[in-house]
Amino acid sequence: MSNTIQAEIESKLAEREPEVEVLLAELQDGNVELYIDHPEGVTLDLCERVTNALPELLEEYGLTVSSPGPERPLSKPDHYRRFIGRRARVRTREAHDGHKSFTGELVGASDTEVTVAAGTGVVSIPYDAISRSNLVES
Repeated sequence: MSNTIQAEIESKLAEREPEVEVLLAELQDGNVELYIDHPEGVTLDLCERVTNALPELLEEYGLTVSSPGPERPLSKPDHYRRFIGRRARVRTREAHDGHKSFTGELVGASDTEVTVAAGTGVVSIPYDAISRSNLVES
């Protein structure tokens, strides 16, 4: 469901606010939490513009638009590639090698999986197994 909402939001913003990058859209308890980025940074005015650019969404859900912050969400292969060498937390839907959460350095990102040098060792995790990922401070 969240991937569908994210795809809808990306499509609408590509027309209405083309420089806005959708990092993550999550539906939680009838509210969409939308994390965005912009080449010139995310301001309160931009968050308001994005909210107003999505009137169809507001008819069905609440909407919270936020900047990525220091724990920037990672939801696409390009996001992982951009931050190779940085620390991230990757949480999976099901246990992967006996764990559901991996925190460590991003060491690789292909089109199908991300590789993390976590405390338990180097692990490659398919994107479709990931429930949520974000950068973490070192």
